[in-house]
Amino acid sequence: MTEPTTRLLSLGAGVQSSACLLLAAQGRIPRFDAAVFSDTGWEPRAVYRHLHRLTGIARAAGIPVVRVAGGDIRSDALDPEHRFASMPLFTLGPNGERGMARRQCTSEYKIKPIKAEVRRRLGYPHPIRVPAGVRADVAIGISLDEIGRARDSDVRYMRHVFPLLDLRWRREDCVAFLAEHGLGDTPRSSCIGCPFHDDGFWADLKARSPGEWADAVAFDGAIRHGSARANAEGQPLRGRYYLHAQRVPLDQVVLRPRARRSPEDTPGCGPFTCPHPGEADQVPPEPTDARPTTAGRRVA
Repeated sequence: MTEPTTRLLSLGAGVQSSACLLLAAQGRIPRFDAAVFSDTGWEPRAVYRHLHRLTGIARAAGIPVVRVAGGDIRSDALDPEHRFASMPLFTLGPNGERGMARRQCTSEYKIKPIKAEVRRRLGYPHPIRVPAGVRADVAIGISLDEIGRARDSDVRYMRHVFPLLDLRWRREDCVAFLAEHGLGDTPRSSCIGCPFHDDGFWADLKARSPGEWADAVAFDGAIRHGSARANAEGQPLRGRYYLHAQRVPLDQVVLRPRARRSPEDTPGCGPFTCPHPGEADQVPPEPTDARPTTAGRRVA
């Protein structure tokens, strides 16, 4: 197999990807040419503070942290003139039917911007075809306890690699490693208004960050009838939409946080590691380079 043209890290700024960046900065795994953070525009302030800290660590090691974006997910969802990239909102139909909307947000706001950056670095921006044999290795922060999320890339010009699997590290190893180097408060990376948050996240947000809690409550009310664009065009969606599985307004939810081993024992939402692979991701293929996604990688 030919050598990659470039080596990149998909930096979600959560525990595992932060550990990968620190390992590379210390020379314990091969150095990355860049770490790419795909910014939805709606991460908690704690994540942006941590990203700033990581940027300094990476810069000292000669690894640039690059921020890319596909828009601002919150404002885009409420903009009647913007196409709505569906979020996995909880739905309640006219006759009480319970369901979930499709999830397109991960593709639109995280994966697509990273792919565009990879193409740019390879010198073949879309729609130019990437020649066979030209590729980037993109490191994904998946640990041994999450091996089921490790999958090959769906395009030829990217190969996913998994440094933590090679090290046989589990999430707890990453947490201990970060704490040893003064990063024990690494937050979860995910949008403030992600419907996949558990009650522990919502309770923590309400207690510790009332401004961000109010922001989520306001968003929850604003998306009650779905897409702002569809409503503006006189095509309201059937039923009602909610951020919480109880399907009541967020500020009326009875929160029941489960016991946690630690504040970080639930994963965030990285570009290629969203914790709910069973939901329907709508990842548009790139016809010029696409190939079928293969089964998850195994560790012998």
